[in-house]
Amino acid sequence: MRPKERRDTGQTDLLRSRLDAIIDMGHPLVKLARTIDWSFLEERFGAVYEDTPGRPPLPTRLMAGVAILKHTYDLSDEVLCERWVENPHYQFFCGEEFFQHRLVFDRSSLTRWRQRMGEGKLQALLQESLAVATKTKAIKPSDLNRVIVDTTVQPKNVMFPTDARLLNRAREILVRQAQRHGVKLRQSYARVGKFALIQHQRYAHAKQFKRANRALKKLRTYLGRVIRDISRKIEGDGWLEEMVFGHILSLAGRVRDQTQRQRGPKVYSLHAPEVECIGKGKAHRPYELMAWTTPALSGNVEPGRGQQQERRPCRIRALSQSASISGRTHSMSSVSMPQEQSRYARSGREISLTSRWAMFRVV
Repeated sequence: MRPKERRDTGQTDLLRSRLDAIIDMGHPLVKLARTIDWSFLEERFGAVYEDTPGRPPLPTRLMAGVAILKHTYDLSDEVLCERWVENPHYQFFCGEEFFQHRLVFDRSSLTRWRQRMGEGKLQALLQESLAVATKTKAIKPSDLNRVIVDTTVQPKNVMFPTDARLLNRAREILVRQAQRHGVKLRQSYARVGKFALIQHQRYAHAKQFKRANRALKKLRTYLGRVIRDISRKIEGDGWLEEMVFGHILSLAGRVRDQTQRQRGPKVYSLHAPEVECIGKGKAHRPYELMAWTTPALSGNVEPGRGQQQERRPCRIRALSQSASISGRTHSMSSVSMPQEQSRYARSGREISLTSRWAMFRVV
């Protein structure tokens, strides 16, 4: 079913006061709620639902508003739920007409909503944030004509990679994926695979490397058997081959075939295959597991008279994650311009792009 969207009915209650009668209507969240085009977000997010029987989902304004509040104030799901019950401005921003003394949604609903929307749909928050910035004159459309891009690396919080752990982990992921989609395997190697991993770690700790290599060979053999078994079972099923097992089978094959001293890219983490091993010349840390990021700063370039071109920065901050709107400066930006350094800076509103789903990239 499609969500039942909220509309301001204007009705009053004999025993309760409306939120717009008890809160400060000049609060930044109230002004922001009246500026955002909620119908645009309802149209974009409502496209993922189908007209089928079942329990209706939560309203789009409630979930989108909670997502904006989460990234605006950099809150966890638990803290956000606690503050939503206590703060009437949060409730008004999410479309409530009367003050709610209890949480109207479950905390796990936030995770399920983000998973259902996906990265593509959640980019609508980024589009709406730019539209709000233009409406409120925080930026000008000409400020978005050019993007200044830089490339850097940032550390990734991944477990230290070992061949044995990667091989066993790839086999476990393939087996779990096969069980989830009803692909019956000849053998899962769950017991013997775990035992081989423990053997390898013990032999390596005791510096018995010949025995450790034999245990490593067993793990590589188990993974290869599972890969070939799944490939035979899903052959001819295009959806399973491309959408379900295509990416993980490719990664598992790379993990199985890679060697210690091979040239070219290697897989260091299955959940973050973009991680690379980079040596930056640090004495205390010769090698680091890092990922390339591309922060961007939007702005104009105007030719000067007989001088070098001048860059006119705007206060859009590109981070490595999704989009949220803020009425004040956010301290998480990796590319920012202090207000006193820019003679084109406006006093008042600012828009901050601090997201967990999207990133400014130049391809």
